[in-house]
Formats: sequence, C-alpha cells, structure tokens
Amino acid sequence: MRIGDILKSKGSAVTTVAPDAPVTEVLRFIAEGNLGALPVVDAGRLVGIVSERDVVRRLHQRGSGLLDARVSEVMTPDVVTCTPDDGVGDLGKIMTDRRIRHLPVVVDGELAGIVSIGDLVKARIDMLELEREQLESYIAR
Repeated sequence: MRIGDILKSKGSAVTTVAPDAPVTEVLRFIAEGNLGALPVVDAGRLVGIVSERDVVRRLHQRGSGLLDARVSEVMTPDVVTCTPDDGVGDLGKIMTDRRIRHLPVVVDGELAGIVSIGDLVKARIDMLELEREQLESYIAR
C-alpha cells in the first residue's frame, strides 16, 4: 500500500499555518480541529511543521510569554516529508525510528496532504484484515 492510497480514502485537505502567525492561532487550530500538527506554509511552500509537542516544550521553556510568539519561533524547520508513491511499511519504520507522528505529503514541492502514524497503522490493519479474509476464503474452498 502506498501513501497515495491513504490520501484517496482520508482526503488531502490540510489545515496549514503561516510562519508569521501567532502561536495562539496554532492552539486554536489544534483545539478546534483535534489536530496533532500543522504544516507551516509560506508563499505556497512548506517551510516547517508545528506540533502539539513543539508548543508544549516551548511553553515549558518560555512560559506564558510563548503565546505572544510567532509560529516560526516554535516550528520544526527541518521537515521530514513523503510522496504519494512512498510505501506505508517504509514510512512506518521511519516515523517510529525518528519519533515522528506526522508526515506532510509533498508533490513537486507543493503540499498534497498529511499522514499520521495512526493513518499508517489503520492502513496496515486494513491490509492484514484483507489478507486474513482472502486466506479464509481460500481455505474454505
């Protein structure tokens, strides 16, 4: 299974935030959308990602003054990305090894979606369930 297959079923709509937006906007998007991370986009290009974890860690370091900060001050600028052609299994290993929960999907430098570790786990479970059903069907013949 490929990442493109996941995007076909879950959709490719992504809530993004600008690097000069206030951190409070990130908090609003996370709370209202039940999101774990937001790609940071500037002039149509992915320039970072900001997660719940990023905000909590910076809040611990800087205190409530963080709420006046800009997204660029809390985001992770070195974003690990994937393409729709990448395999679910390969990315699952990368995400586990690097302790990443969200991967932006990029096509020709443009943001095409985002997948979470939960999306990958669900896809893997669906694949295993299909295999099980096929094996049961084969055995029952």
